[in-house]
Amino acid sequence: MQWRCLERSALEVLLTFLKLGVTSFGGPIAHIGYFREELVVRRRWIDDPTFTDLVALCQFLPGPASSQVGFSLGLMRAGYWGGLAAWAGFTLPSAVLMTGFAYGAGEFGGAMGQGVIHGLKLVALAVVAQAVCGMARTLRPYWRCVSIACVAALVILSIPLPTIQIGTIVMGGLAGFWLCRAPIPAATGTLGTAVSRRVATAALAIFCLLLIALPAIARVSHGVALFDAFYRSGALVFGGGHVVLPLLSKAFVTPGCVSEDAFLAGYGAAQAVPGPLFTFAAYLGAVVSPGPHGMVGAALGLIGIFLPGILILLGALPFWDASRQRAGPQAIMRGINAAVVGLLGAALYDPLWMSSVKSVGDFAVALVGFVLLTAWRIPPLIVVILGACAGVLVS
Repeated sequence: MQWRCLERSALEVLLTFLKLGVTSFGGPIAHIGYFREELVVRRRWIDDPTFTDLVALCQFLPGPASSQVGFSLGLMRAGYWGGLAAWAGFTLPSAVLMTGFAYGAGEFGGAMGQGVIHGLKLVALAVVAQAVCGMARTLRPYWRCVSIACVAALVILSIPLPTIQIGTIVMGGLAGFWLCRAPIPAATGTLGTAVSRRVATAALAIFCLLLIALPAIARVSHGVALFDAFYRSGALVFGGGHVVLPLLSKAFVTPGCVSEDAFLAGYGAAQAVPGPLFTFAAYLGAVVSPGPHGMVGAALGLIGIFLPGILILLGALPFWDASRQRAGPQAIMRGINAAVVGLLGAALYDPLWMSSVKSVGDFAVALVGFVLLTAWRIPPLIVVILGACAGVLVS
């Protein structure tokens, strides 16, 4: 009887998040708003203080914050099967659309198709510029964190080493520990998940083991190397889904596995679909060369990029209530978030600006897209459509 109740609860979670997966446009912050309206206000699965506490945890951890919040809500509702159901329902609609776009991207070969791709690249520039501005406004203490972000951007642009991004994030954390101490807010609630400390420790051990072992065995096959590239990118994403752009660019564009045009066109298309931005990995896995690509590559990309965020979330849940009341860990996370803003700012210049803006018309399209997103609050789907049309006209 208990198993049947759990099965029904997991099905309820799946159907609820499937609805959210096909209707949640607008990025991680908007997704969290959809979650609150559907699951806190309407369905009353949890109360507002607990939801706020959960969001705070997921924003501090590496990985896709909205997907981690959704997984946690499913976990609290129906155990581990509920967490898996929440992730699947919220992720698969977007992943299917992005994989379909990968199969159809080869049809964009003519002048009009190239114009559409160019327009999508300009939309990606506008979206990332919006993300940099929005994330910079949330940095606290402001001038110290902005200074860390500026130094991080200059380091990324000045030192073209494959490992410089990891080093910059580490340096940001150290600088934050020194410069970014702030008063600790009062606790808002506790998390009632069934994750034990033993399970949490095992999840953290698996997270670290994969992070260390995958590069060592990546030469065994292209499939392992592909999974490692996605896993490493997912493990280092602090501060929001857009931060995955420079990490994936280093992993796939720099070594020539995906062309820069295909990469940026897919990233622009990812703004037009509902659900998490991390499903961009399904597109990359489908078009990457050498193989495996197609459906197998899409599955490897999807699992590889989401797995580290889920593992570290499971590892953090039992310990969050204690650690979030300490000034040191919070200061480190502020420094990491500042370095991440710098990382994204560097990507805004190279590759986005350098590869997309070739004329006054290109700049005008990107600028109008930025204004529509930030000042007019136009939904990203509309901006993507307008950008694609404008790309055809400009080209």
